[in-house]
Amino acid sequence: MVNDVFATRKIAADQIPPASPQLMALNETAEADRAKRVDELFGAVFPGMTQYTTDVLFLDLWLRPALAPRDRSLVTISSLVASGQVAQLAGHVNIGMTNGLTQAEIAETLTHLAFYVGWPNVFSGMPVAKDAFEKRRADGEARP
Repeated sequence: MVNDVFATRKIAADQIPPASPQLMALNETAEADRAKRVDELFGAVFPGMTQYTTDVLFLDLWLRPALAPRDRSLVTISSLVASGQVAQLAGHVNIGMTNGLTQAEIAETLTHLAFYVGWPNVFSGMPVAKDAFEKRRADGEARP
């Protein structure tokens, strides 16, 4: 059936993008640090989830070339705040800054989000983001 549709629309196999594109280069240091933290926290109790987080999420989805890591971080931070899931926000603020986001850009993102996802969600995320900024600054990794 699919072949008939492709033939009718004159779509050749070489016009279809690959399901598995050439992935971007991995920041091996940042990934090793992230994987170590997740494994230490959850690996012994949730080995499957820990493995999927590494293999599927961070070694595949995050490396797909259609969005830069910086943009994926903006999407992820926005999604976490919008859905009120701030437990993961500190880690993703940190990842975002490693991916090139600045504190000012993240702060402006939260300001912008307030008008779309509501003040309570943003105010729930602000202390978490602020703490992540302060810890990063204390570690000597501050960004303007």
